[in-house]
Amino acid sequence: MNKPRIDALLEKVDSKYALVTMAAKRARQINNYYRAREGGAIDEIPPPLVDTRSKNILTIALEEIAAGKIGYRYRV
Repeated sequence: MNKPRIDALLEKVDSKYALVTMAAKRARQINNYYRAREGGAIDEIPPPLVDTRSKNILTIALEEIAAGKIGYRYRV
């Protein structure tokens, strides 16, 4: 994986663990979006937030994080 670079991604989050959690959760959402689109029922699932040529859902999620399109906050 070359793009986005890990150092650019770590500037957007405060730890590698937060990055992994964000990317995994968003990748699941993107996967659900594509599955729902195939079935013809797109309800509350947001589409990919960046224009990309990649078909890999994890790469799309990481590109969204690098672009600052998604964020996170800790629950207390």
